[in-house]
Amino acid sequence: MKQIDERSLVVVSGPSGCGKDTVIRRLMELDPRVKLSISCTTRTPREGEQDGVDYYFISEEEFKRRIADGDILEYNFYSGHYYGTPIKELTDRLDGSTRVVLVIDVNGARNVKRMFPDSLLVFVEPPSIEELERRLLGRGTEDPQQRSDRLRIAQGELMQRTLFDRVVVNDSVDRCASQLQSIIEEWQRR
Repeated sequence: MKQIDERSLVVVSGPSGCGKDTVIRRLMELDPRVKLSISCTTRTPREGEQDGVDYYFISEEEFKRRIADGDILEYNFYSGHYYGTPIKELTDRLDGSTRVVLVIDVNGARNVKRMFPDSLLVFVEPPSIEELERRLLGRGTEDPQQRSDRLRIAQGELMQRTLFDRVVVNDSVDRCASQLQSIIEEWQRR
């Protein structure tokens, strides 16, 4: 059986619109050892997203088949779509040569921590709920009801940030990415 280095797994969570993906892209520019674990989703790609790069965009039928086959580590139904982590995608990369980042929701993060107790859980939060609302509006990818749903969900997620190993505030992408890089390095030295 392949040896898995759990400390090389970094799970990043936070409310929708807090800038997790932007921070992770910047982190990957700062540290070439950082690789993103690609999740599956049943939603359609946003402008500029690519299948197999940003997500694996699959049908709901295919997603449910993968769940039934045990090929999905964790998953969630969020804002009308399934999101989940393919097990093989993740474990193939946990050999210690890379730092694997998994961007998932709060509940999924807790499930991953139970399965990989030495993984690092980081919560990215916005500077304020007003800033989060502004960012969601600026994305222009959700209608008013979806934005309202995401803000309601965000309030609950923010209350769970104390369950994470570390919390960072995304008030500046560069500062947040740099702070995250330092946290990862410190975690792996333990």
